[in-house]
Amino acid sequence: MENKTAFNFKEIQSRPERLAPGHRMCAGCGGTIAVRNVLKALHPGDKAVIGNATGCLEVSSFTYPYTSYEDSYIHSAFENAGATLSGVETAYIALKKKGKIKDNYKFITFGGDGGTYDIGLQSLSGAMERGHDMVYVCYDNGAYMNTGIQRSSATPMFADTTTTPAGSVSNGKPQSRKDLVAIMAAHHIPYTAQTTFIGNMKDLYVKAEKAIYTQGPAFLNIMAPCPRGWRFDAADTVDICKLAVETCYWPMYEVVDGKWILNYEPKKKLPVEDFLIKQGRFKHLFKTGNEYLIEQFQAEVDRRWEELKNKCNA
Repeated sequence: MENKTAFNFKEIQSRPERLAPGHRMCAGCGGTIAVRNVLKALHPGDKAVIGNATGCLEVSSFTYPYTSYEDSYIHSAFENAGATLSGVETAYIALKKKGKIKDNYKFITFGGDGGTYDIGLQSLSGAMERGHDMVYVCYDNGAYMNTGIQRSSATPMFADTTTTPAGSVSNGKPQSRKDLVAIMAAHHIPYTAQTTFIGNMKDLYVKAEKAIYTQGPAFLNIMAPCPRGWRFDAADTVDICKLAVETCYWPMYEVVDGKWILNYEPKKKLPVEDFLIKQGRFKHLFKTGNEYLIEQFQAEVDRRWEELKNKCNA
């Protein structure tokens, strides 16, 4: 892993924007927050190639021939962002060996959970297994938001979506969400981590910088709430993230060369209902007679939290 700079919030936030204003992402969109702050982790003067799977981010930040990115940009199909950027990285290495490229580049691709957990998983897995020097960033908003809020394998249990509607015959999505960070860690890549937006973004920035400046493949999973799909006020995005962390629904951790490291443990773990009640997609859980559903959700959060702590203490 290359040397990293000390965290200086003012200096980092004063760096030029690499995601230009004027894109069409929704107010309060977690995806935009994720992209802006990941790109802030690029050191001043460093160049990058940005990849992007089809999804909310792509359709809102790219209309040929214009993009919202100040760096080189390439749009991939829904299913092949990992393959596309790994091909660009391979071409860069070949051209640099021939002396046709002098500058140093970093390679970062973004995809939503639909294009990462599901449709693009084979492409992502291949890129990680082959060992390309690139970073894949998943902005996880927990559903296929771009096409109408359909469930994905990142959608949490009991969430109300357009393909798992809560009602008289259904309690929402019956399955638990996929543990993608563990899947990426099982590829034995140098760096993988999970983070979101809390405090002054230090956790997100530090992990983004580690991922970008680690030699070899790296993966970041960033919880990126969607006000429209999760049904909360756009001004509450960061508060939703804080509750996700404080309830241990969304733990902050990293896996560095196979070592699991817990980055934050709440002093007082909040009940998961504090996180759920803020979102309209879970309002059915708070109807009389559905208390057992919250208990099931809490049990799953507790199980995964204890499992993670055991891995980090091993």
